[in-house]
Amino acid sequence: MRKSALYSSASSPPRPTPGAAQAVADASPPRTGPARRLLARLTGQSTGFSGAVTVLLALLLVLSLSAALRPAPQRLTQKDINAAVLKTLATSRLPSPEARAYAAIRPSVVRVVGQTKTRRAKDGSSSAERSVGTGVVIMDKGVILTNLHVVQGTVSIKITFADGSESSAAIVNVQPENDLAVLQAATIPDDLQAATLRSTTGLRPGDQVMAVGYPFGIGPSSSAGVVSGIRRTLSASENENEHPINNLFQLDAAANPGNSGGPLVTMDGEVVGIVTAIYNPSEQHTFIGIGFAVPVENAASAAGLSPF
Repeated sequence: MRKSALYSSASSPPRPTPGAAQAVADASPPRTGPARRLLARLTGQSTGFSGAVTVLLALLLVLSLSAALRPAPQRLTQKDINAAVLKTLATSRLPSPEARAYAAIRPSVVRVVGQTKTRRAKDGSSSAERSVGTGVVIMDKGVILTNLHVVQGTVSIKITFADGSESSAAIVNVQPENDLAVLQAATIPDDLQAATLRSTTGLRPGDQVMAVGYPFGIGPSSSAGVVSGIRRTLSASENENEHPINNLFQLDAAANPGNSGGPLVTMDGEVVGIVTAIYNPSEQHTFIGIGFAVPVENAASAAGLSPF
């Protein structure tokens, strides 16, 4: 029985002689793949309902053959994952713990400038004194912690936030025994971020910490170090607030005038203390390697926050 043609034409082509037919067959391009040849044979021979079923079965056979010939996906082993992680660590420069801590606390650190009364000299000229320190936002409604000696005796207080915006501020609470003052900013940025406070329970000498503030008004500046000691005491003659301060952390992270009131943070960027004083028996009042910070538990209680 003669097979049906795979294509048709408007006019019937002349019937080739046996020799010519063999030549045409030899010159025709070979059909690709056994599945395609099977599909062509089945579709050429099938008609009606049984033909449709045959075609469907042929298509399923083609799909099955294609799936069988497709290479199986490679399974990742723990060894492959470890190798990829090691390659990433070797080729990528990750931020240091100090850099991550600074990035976490920076949005909450503010510059605090206190303006004192204007003084008139004998020659009639006048001058206004100011104190520069640091503060840290502990509530996103604009509640700020700083040192009492930064704002004590001032007639006005100006806050500069991390985004550069400025606001006046008022003292809403003080804790002289810990040299702490709580400020409320008059206006705040829309996206103001409060710092995360962390309990000092478990903090030990040798633990890494960072002080962030405005030493000599320059900043914000960061300095890293360790907790040098715990439960230290500053006598009234050794601190600017003229009150003895107890239960202080000692630190070797550099601090200078202007750092007062700034946060002492862990490598997670969480606040564990408020930088309060430096120890220097000379008259220069610069850092010689010993600084002190009030534990955050005392600072939180000054702001009326619940203890940890």
